[in-house]
Amino acid sequence: MTAKTMEELVALAKRRGFIFQSSDIYGGLQGVYDYGPLGVELKNNLKAAWWRALVYERDDVEGLDAAILTNPLTLRHSGHEDTFTDPLVDCRSCKARWRADHLETPQCPSCGSTDLTEPRPFNLMFQTQVGPLQDSGNFAYLRPETAQAIFTNFKNVVDSTSPKLPFGIAQIGKAFRNEITPRNFIFRVREFEQMELEFFVKPGEDEAWHDTWVEERLKWWEEQGVPREHIELYHVPADELAHYSKATIDLMYTFPHGVEELEGIANRTDFDLGSHTKAQGDFSLTAAVQPNTDSNAKLALQDLETKEWQVPYVIEPSAGVDRGVLAVMNEAYRVETLENGSERTVMAFAPHLAPIKVAILPLKRNHEGIVDKAKTLKKSLMKLGIGRIHYEDTGNIGKGYRRHDEVGTPLCVTVDFQTIEEDDTVTVRDRDSMAQHRIATSQLANYVREYMQGI
Repeated sequence: MTAKTMEELVALAKRRGFIFQSSDIYGGLQGVYDYGPLGVELKNNLKAAWWRALVYERDDVEGLDAAILTNPLTLRHSGHEDTFTDPLVDCRSCKARWRADHLETPQCPSCGSTDLTEPRPFNLMFQTQVGPLQDSGNFAYLRPETAQAIFTNFKNVVDSTSPKLPFGIAQIGKAFRNEITPRNFIFRVREFEQMELEFFVKPGEDEAWHDTWVEERLKWWEEQGVPREHIELYHVPADELAHYSKATIDLMYTFPHGVEELEGIANRTDFDLGSHTKAQGDFSLTAAVQPNTDSNAKLALQDLETKEWQVPYVIEPSAGVDRGVLAVMNEAYRVETLENGSERTVMAFAPHLAPIKVAILPLKRNHEGIVDKAKTLKKSLMKLGIGRIHYEDTGNIGKGYRRHDEVGTPLCVTVDFQTIEEDDTVTVRDRDSMAQHRIATSQLANYVREYMQGI
């Protein structure tokens, strides 16, 4: 069961401190959101899971964290200055602006008028001033994607790590797009984060690697709680491909607002490395790539056996962090009817993604012995390094359980009088089954560690 409407997720996100409208006290800023105390934990956990799977668990991928400000030449030769546009139309009646390809009919969604302008290209990139003088030569772009910094750092990474094909460079970071009509909560926004891998392969091996990465990404999303059967593969038609793409397969997920792209896996061929390579003429490129005269780099690898220089092809799995958070929240959302007829809302996150891993609940908030024991247990669990351990001191165990169900905490540990007066055991409650059992405090750390590792 997932959320029935986007409104359900938006309400829970604000109520429980996952996601807020940015600058909310001033009326907000359209298409910009802030992650609250629990949202930042969920987001960081999703990014950590991606980094672990693509960098730590592989021997053929290196990491990168590049700057947001981007030299305009980078985005000129990448093709973004000429092609990174959306079709914009204006309503002459109410002055609203819309993306033409998002209008189901030639009618303004705001006022209903059919008096719309002809579509015209609107560049999505943000410009900003660099330095003290405001003139045409002192500007940079806020990067519209993280990929180009990987390509422009290709030679730096190769020279410093000496990789062999195939290998990849991974990056997680902010990107900015001046969307005409931000919409659907955090799905389409102006400031967002991307998780991108550029995986470099030998020409001729690109199609097989493309298929491999599609399968790898499906497996990864399953591990995050997004079932494979909830994802459709969309083979992007040739007339819809991006300017750099030979083939793209989009992972399409049913969000509360409809089926849209969760992640794209593109075969970018040698377009990007070729576009950023200085014109030298001593190695081949695809006909679509024209080496530039502004670059001072030769972004190629030499085959150690043939001694020939070769520009690798690139397979790019690219996922939006914010869309990933939305999909994970949607899949985790549950409203259950209990035996007594009451309802409970549960965010059934995979344990490694849960914002709070364990909640420690003292039965009496003002009982010195119980409180001291609860705080001692929290400190011991924090040493596990598994994430946030929360001390809950409201003193109402039932409400505490419901609150932690709603934020997705997998385990609640209750310290009571039996703990300090009888057998030094605590009650451990499982979020999903609501089953409770007692365990010795000396075994609690091992129990939690095994629980987190076993799921």
